[in-house]
Amino acid sequence: MEARATIGGRVRTHLPEDGGPPVELGAQVVHGDANPVWEVLGGRGPVSAYRRSAARAVVADRLVDMGALARGNPPWLLEARLLRPDAAGTGGTGSTGSTGSTGSTGSSVERWLDAAGIVQQERRIAEEWFRQNWAADPGLLDVRGLAAAARRAAQAGTDQFDVPGGMISIVERLAEGLEIRTGEPVAQLDFSPGRVTAHLVGGGTPVVARTALVTVPPSVVLTGGLRIPGLPPGKLAAARRLPLGDACCAVVTLSDPAPESVVVFDSDGRSGFARCVRDRPEVLLVGKASAAAGIRAGAAGPIGPMVARLFPWAAGSRIRGTEVADWGAEPWSAGGFTYPSVGGAGAPGRWAEPIADTLFFAGEATVGGPASVQGAMSSGAEAAGLMAKAVGR
Repeated sequence: MEARATIGGRVRTHLPEDGGPPVELGAQVVHGDANPVWEVLGGRGPVSAYRRSAARAVVADRLVDMGALARGNPPWLLEARLLRPDAAGTGGTGSTGSTGSTGSTGSSVERWLDAAGIVQQERRIAEEWFRQNWAADPGLLDVRGLAAAARRAAQAGTDQFDVPGGMISIVERLAEGLEIRTGEPVAQLDFSPGRVTAHLVGGGTPVVARTALVTVPPSVVLTGGLRIPGLPPGKLAAARRLPLGDACCAVVTLSDPAPESVVVFDSDGRSGFARCVRDRPEVLLVGKASAAAGIRAGAAGPIGPMVARLFPWAAGSRIRGTEVADWGAEPWSAGGFTYPSVGGAGAPGRWAEPIADTLFFAGEATVGGPASVQGAMSSGAEAAGLMAKAVGR
C-alpha cells in the first residue's frame, strides 16, 4: 500500500515533455559499477553522471572554479581523511563510550573538524560540504557512522551513474506483477502475533493480513504519521536515533538551453548542489539540511535569481516551468534520507528487527549506509525472505 498517488517512495523522476533525459528530484544517481541495481535493469548506464561536467563553487557570493577550493584543505579531501578507518577510530577527538542497545555515543564530525587544524574559511566550506553530502549539520553526524557507511557504499564499486529512463524505471521493473494500491495512506497498524490490521487515513474497510512490512522512515512513526501502538521501548529508542535530514529539490525549465554541463556547489549554504546539462533547458537544484530551506523559499517566490546566481547564462532566460519535491514537508517521508547520527550505532539493526514474526521493517533506515536504492532494495529482499519463512512459504 503506497500513500502517494504514484509508486516509488522517495524516487521521483521528472520526464521532460520533449523526451529529453530524465531529471531526478529524489534519489539522484546509482552509486557503483558493481551495483546490484544493474542486474535489475539488465546493464549499467552508458556513462558516469558527472564525468563530462565542469565543476564550480559559490564562495562568499562569488562563482569560482572548483579548483580554487583545492588550495589548502579542500572539503572532499577532508571528508576522505575523516572516512579513513584510522581517522574514524578517534578523529582526533578521543575515545567513545557506550549507550547500550543503540551502540556507541560516538564522536561528531564537528569535533573532528575542531581537531583538524584548518582555517576559518576552509572550516565553513567543509561544514557545508558535509551538510550537502550527508543531510545534517556536522555536530549531528557521527564519525564512526560515516566511515562505516562509506565502507558499505564502496562494496558497490566506483563512480556514479545516471539511469537510462530515470530512477523510476528501477521502481517500475521491481513492481512488475505486483498489486500495489496507490493513494491509500495507512493511519494505524494494529498487530498481535500472526495478525495485522491496517486502518486507512480515509476510513473504509480495514485491511487484515498475516504479516506486514513497514518501509516508512522511523521519524514518520515517531511523529504519528503512521501510528503503531505497542512498539517495544527498544524499537522506539532506535527510531529516535534514526533522524532524517531535511531535503528539497527543484527542476527549473528555462527558455534557453545550457551552453555547457556544469555542477555547482554552493558553499554559502543557500542552494546545495545544482546541475545543468549541455543543450538542455533544465536546471536541477538539490538542497539538504539548512540549504533545503533556501530552495523551498526560492521555489515559493521568483526562483530566477537563485538560478542565475549559480548559472550566469540563465540570467536572460524565461522560466517555463518549475517542479518541486519538498521531501522535508511531505508527511510520508518527513525528510530526504537517514543520516548516521551521533549515538546511533546499532540503531539501524534494531529498527530492522521483526516483531513476533508478524511486523517486519525495511527501507534505507535499516541499512546503516548512505541512502541508496540498492540499500532499500536489499533490505526489502531480506525482509521478504523472513516474511515468507514466517508464513511457511
